[in-house]
Amino acid sequence: MTLLNNNQINNQQNLAHEVVEDSNPTNNTDFQTILDRRLHRRSILKGGTGLTAAAFFGAIPLVGCSDDDDSGSTVVGGDAAIPAQGDLTRPETLKFSPVAHSTAAEMSVAEGYTAEMILPLGTPLMSGIDEWKDNREQSAESFDWRMGDNHDGMWFFGKTGNNYDAKASEGGLLVMNHEYVNSAELSPHGYLTIEDDDADPIFQTRRLATDVRREVNCHGVAVVEMKRRADGVGYEMVLDSKYNRRITSTTTSQLTGPVAGSDLTKTKFDPTGHKTRGINNNCGSGLSPWGTYLTTEENFLGVFARGQDAEKLSAAQNYGRERYGAIENFPGWGYLWHSPKNEDATIDDEFARWDMTAVGANAADDYRNAYNTFGYITEIDPFDKNTMPKKRTALGRFAHENCAYAPVEEGKPVVFYMGDDARGEYIYKFVSTATWSNADIGGGLSAGDKYMDDGTLYVAIFNEDGSGEWKPLAHGQNGLDAANSEMAFNGQDEVLIFARAAADALGATKMDRPEWVSVSPMTGEVYITLTNNRYRGERDDQPVSASNPRSYNDGGNDNGHIIRWAEAGGDHAAMSFQWDIYLFASPSDLTAENLSQLNDNNDLSSPDGLYFDPRGVLWIQTDDGAYTDTSSCMLLAALPGAVDDGEIITTSAGQQTRIGMPASNDNIKRFFVGPEGCEVTGITMTPDFKTLFINIQHPGNAWGAVEGGSTPRSATVMITKDDGEAILAESFTE
Repeated sequence: MTLLNNNQINNQQNLAHEVVEDSNPTNNTDFQTILDRRLHRRSILKGGTGLTAAAFFGAIPLVGCSDDDDSGSTVVGGDAAIPAQGDLTRPETLKFSPVAHSTAAEMSVAEGYTAEMILPLGTPLMSGIDEWKDNREQSAESFDWRMGDNHDGMWFFGKTGNNYDAKASEGGLLVMNHEYVNSAELSPHGYLTIEDDDADPIFQTRRLATDVRREVNCHGVAVVEMKRRADGVGYEMVLDSKYNRRITSTTTSQLTGPVAGSDLTKTKFDPTGHKTRGINNNCGSGLSPWGTYLTTEENFLGVFARGQDAEKLSAAQNYGRERYGAIENFPGWGYLWHSPKNEDATIDDEFARWDMTAVGANAADDYRNAYNTFGYITEIDPFDKNTMPKKRTALGRFAHENCAYAPVEEGKPVVFYMGDDARGEYIYKFVSTATWSNADIGGGLSAGDKYMDDGTLYVAIFNEDGSGEWKPLAHGQNGLDAANSEMAFNGQDEVLIFARAAADALGATKMDRPEWVSVSPMTGEVYITLTNNRYRGERDDQPVSASNPRSYNDGGNDNGHIIRWAEAGGDHAAMSFQWDIYLFASPSDLTAENLSQLNDNNDLSSPDGLYFDPRGVLWIQTDDGAYTDTSSCMLLAALPGAVDDGEIITTSAGQQTRIGMPASNDNIKRFFVGPEGCEVTGITMTPDFKTLFINIQHPGNAWGAVEGGSTPRSATVMITKDDGEAILAESFTE
């Protein structure tokens, strides 16, 4: 056997981040586009069916105003669930000096601010664990108590005493995802190639058990207690805090909701189908209104392997696997966690569980269904380390990017929005059966049982005229039953496990990789990044449409856009909405595709992370490869308007669409540029607005390396204002 070198490992492992799953074979958008163009083109030109901003918002005030908030700020249904203690007034313009483009090895931030690296990969969370060494030979087991790799979505949970306090800023829990690993920087031993032409293709290459264990422990979530520094500016970790912990790809998790106990989640590990091992590929994140952490499972496909087993599965099971990218003889995306040989029979399934191949007589004999236990919104109570993470299956199974809740109001359902980050996939929302009560704040996972295990999952259809509708993914409705011609749905569990296939059947609109979603606290409108799609306008199954109007062939759809919508009547449980495109990302010199009139101070490419702070400032992060010769990935601050505040335009692909008001130096600016080679992702702010946390993934050069070392490390960046005031405080002064 031979050993691959680090360059070869990098080429293999980069697949885990750069490969974008593309398994949607439907022609939904094509059919919808043809139909809608026939019905609505004339009325679009006349403006007849599209509602104007004045007409649409005439009956919708800004989202709620608290009677007891003397700042006159915008809050939602009272302010109990808003994680903020500062002034909630939104600035009218952005007054900081924009950060220039940069491809430097170091990061840069707006003048008057300081950005510093904290909590890099390998940082010990407790005493007695060695500091990170550049030789990459820390034990695999020690990563149960170290920061993991590729920091991503996160949230700051204010804490008073031992309890969650949405308004507290002196101390709190910083909870963050670790999305994936860079094996070449983390695991020193390489890949073992088996020179055996007769071996099963998915076992042609093996890895050492110790390296796989290290990587398994580097995925998941970290909970870190933070306290304000003695000088009052920024935070430091509380070493040995009773709250510090890791939830990894070894942690047992509970399946809750309609999928729990399904025949399609029964495995050798749990023949009852109620539990699984691990949370994985945790990308974006969200806060629940009751104060728990909602982590997501995105590219879980990449850690599983599948051999040749189609003959042992039903046609529906095979279709369901392929619809999620798991074709026969699929080795995964370079992780190869299924491949080590384990000579200890007592833990024989440690690696076999990452192989979904059906090899036994039934599901209880193997791990054919382990794949179906990943791809969910997972709820974690950061304040109770004795609780088991709960995978909330009622919210559907797909490549979840993040999860954002709409402003909550007493007596109304709780609504969550989500995107499926793959080319041509869909946008969803979940509406709870239970209605909101402020008394549930601090209720932990019990509150989650109430709001997240019972409700209705919907998928979005974006019409050509700027209207849209939500269709329920409910068994027995709209053809989601056993008679479905593409895939039989025998119960609600199968509708949710194969939510993509169910959405196909409902004619959902195929979007340009839906990523982070965030809801404006000012208007209640929902924003989601559509980061890019190289197949848009190039393949017959992904033609341009009003909601995805730029063709990759014209160069614009390499840069992505941000779409937004307002629910009818301001009710987030409504079944219809009005939409437009808030912003088209583009280099400023790409004239024909720079539809939002960006300039050197605010141009961007491939928007990804998205976060409305409680004041209504929208923060936009990028994960880009199309503009990085000019600038590394970045963070921008923006002040959006409202749906239909712009005009109808025609793109260079000949597609008409609705666009928001033009960008200017007053309403969007570049605030931060990351180090060369990185993605800027994950974002949260303390309730007093004085500290902004963001994350840096896969930096280039030796950014984050220990002194004298050369291994780059992902890390968190803590940004504070030099005068100790709130972030963007200059925008509130003359």
